[in-house]
Amino acid sequence: MKARELALGGMLAAAAVMIMTLGGLIPAATYIAPMLASMLLVPLLGKLSKGLCVGWYAVVSLLSVLLCADKETAFVFVFLGWYPIVREPLQKLPGVPRLLLKRVIFNAAAAALYAVLMFVFPIDGLIEEFKELSLVLGAILLLMGNCAFILFDFLLAAQSKYLQMRKKK
Repeated sequence: MKARELALGGMLAAAAVMIMTLGGLIPAATYIAPMLASMLLVPLLGKLSKGLCVGWYAVVSLLSVLLCADKETAFVFVFLGWYPIVREPLQKLPGVPRLLLKRVIFNAAAAALYAVLMFVFPIDGLIEEFKELSLVLGAILLLMGNCAFILFDFLLAAQSKYLQMRKKK
């Protein structure tokens, strides 16, 4: 591994933590900031080993939980920020309905995320929000999350293709 790749990883980790910290200050960025921060992992996937990418994710997750004002934003990254690492191997699975598998992964991660936020690290404001939501609104919220995740997956695919195209030049 070259010092150049290691420096790139450090700079992208610092940028990801900055995005997470600033995203925690803007209420609408609860889900956008973790997506943007995890997209910074994509350039590293082609340059660093999977182990170092997992280390990058772990460091950004830990710093986000410690520094981010909005813990829900930080935990969204903890539970979903690893997705770019497993996305490429998922794409290579033969004969598997990838779209269905990705939805199962997202919904399992979202269920685990909110179970942890409700029962392990209870956030009073979040608990109040869920008490006020009806079952129908909760289902609509989950459907919107799935749509956002599909768009996020397309963004990751486009970003990967762009980086591969630049690499060939």
